[in-house]
Formats: sequence, structure tokens, C-alpha cells
Amino acid sequence: MASNGKKAGEGGGHLVAINLDESSIRRSTPDIDHERAIAIYDLIEENRFEPEGLPGGEYALGLSIQEQRLVMDITSPDGTPVTTHVLSLTPLRKVIRDYFMVCESYYEAIRQASPSRIEAIDMGRRGLHDEGSQILRERLDGKIGVDHDTARRLFTLICVLHWKG
Repeated sequence: MASNGKKAGEGGGHLVAINLDESSIRRSTPDIDHERAIAIYDLIEENRFEPEGLPGGEYALGLSIQEQRLVMDITSPDGTPVTTHVLSLTPLRKVIRDYFMVCESYYEAIRQASPSRIEAIDMGRRGLHDEGSQILRERLDGKIGVDHDTARRLFTLICVLHWKG
């Protein structure tokens, strides 16, 4: 599916680096580590990330969880602070919890279920992922402009930060 995200050099704002606060990340499984690596790679390759009121350009994003809130530290690629947004995660809690339950079922199914069962679980997983990314876009409205694919990958990273291991 084509994305309306931006690659480096296309103008507008975009991310060139993602840093997850290691103290926010709990021990994870190989499946979660794989999801995190893919989300970061895909996000850097193609994204639209436009902090409101700022000119287009390249940004680095630091993500952490502090006091049950998502902290988004936005800097220039050289580390110069640009802005910080702190978001309540309350609107995302239920979808994150449901997403984890479905992901656990999905990873279990991959190992032993029929292809039709895996496909059914994956459809549910994708639906919850879309719901979470839509809520995230709504939470970022007026703060940071992101496209659908960027929101999906950011939602994945938020889930990584919430993973209890």
C-alpha cells in the first residue's frame, strides 16, 4: 500500500532518528524486539512528522514513559532541543491492553495454528493497531502532523514502551 509519508529530501518535516528511553523499556521477548526494530527502521525510511508552528525539516524523536505519560522530546538531528510534548496515555490504555492480548495470541498461533486461524487473529491485531494509531493521531492533533503510517509505527513504539515482559 502506498504511503503519503515523506522521505528525507522531499520537503516538509520528517524524522531522521528515533531514540527509545532504555529505562522505559522492560525486558521483552524476541517477537517484541523484532517489532520494535521493524517499526524504527520503517519509520526512519518513510514518515511525515511536522511539529505545529515549526518549519519543515529533519527531526530526532526521543520517546519515554514518565509518570504514566508519553514524553516526546523533539530535537534537531544534532541534539539541539526543539520542543517537548507530554501526552496522557489514558485514551490509549484499553486499546494497548487489548492489542497485547491479541499479539500474544498471534505469536502463539504462528507457532502452532492453521493458516486461517493465524489470518483471523492477524486481522484483529491490525484492527486494534489501526484504532490505536487513530487515537494517537487525534492526541497529536494541533501538536504534530503525522500520516497514517507514521502514526501506526509510533503506536508500535508506544506499545514497546508499555510491554511488561
